[in-house]
Amino acid sequence: MSLAFNHRHLYYFWVVAKEGSMSRAAERLDMAVQTVSAQVRELERDLGCQLLRPAGRGLALTEAGTVALQQAEHIFQLSQALPGQVLATVQAPSVRLAVGIADGLPKLEVRRLLQPILGVANLRLVCDDGEMADLLADLVLHKLDVVLTDHPAPSNLQLKVHSHSLGASDIGWYGSPHWWAVAQAGFPASLQDVPVLLPTLHSVVRGPLDRWLLHRGLRPRVVGEIEDSALLETFGSTGLGVFPAALAAQEQLLERSQVRLLGACEGVQEHYYAISTERKVVHPLVQQLLRRA
Repeated sequence: MSLAFNHRHLYYFWVVAKEGSMSRAAERLDMAVQTVSAQVRELERDLGCQLLRPAGRGLALTEAGTVALQQAEHIFQLSQALPGQVLATVQAPSVRLAVGIADGLPKLEVRRLLQPILGVANLRLVCDDGEMADLLADLVLHKLDVVLTDHPAPSNLQLKVHSHSLGASDIGWYGSPHWWAVAQAGFPASLQDVPVLLPTLHSVVRGPLDRWLLHRGLRPRVVGEIEDSALLETFGSTGLGVFPAALAAQEQLLERSQVRLLGACEGVQEHYYAISTERKVVHPLVQQLLRRA
């Protein structure tokens, strides 16, 4: 049975359910009562259950009929909205940007990197995060317009992709109010006296952080190694330990998580890149990201 046929039967049932009787539904549809009744019976046969039952001089919904009516309401609301939505799309076409976000890129920085284009009229932003190799494959297949990452694309890839610098941010140490009060005065030596959260070894910035600590003779008590920067912030904001994050995110972190900057991690930076399939980028929104970097 075709989809259109089922849809028509459902519509007749919907009208009958709304009107409460076959005769009133037939009058509204300008059809014979027998025709409307036959269409509803077809739907009941297709679904394998009774949807309507006699109730006085009219009809009432069975339990299955109540569920069918709820679904029909959704379907016909969408149908009624369809012409307007299509017309709005034609009158104001969206500007689409499909962005791949590499797993290692701190999520704290994603919004800041995309900030230059977030105010574009009729923007339709599609974000997909995942492993770098998978994202680059989608980029080459034109499923993505650009990939944002914290390291350039490997030079030994067979894929023809190009890395464009989006700048860098110095790293600092942050803590919840309790640990900030404990560690701020004697920073950085005070890192010995507080629990510390670090990104995992998978993170590009982990090596420089370890060297920074070693160079200062610091062996802090590491209570967690967390790959996702958003989780790092979450655990840090609840007082599990102090943690590293970009200095550029200082205001956001204070506003969102009430964590405060203990001090800078001199010489340690996060670098950001946009990877495209063209050396000279042609997508206007990617061009805008690069110009504002």
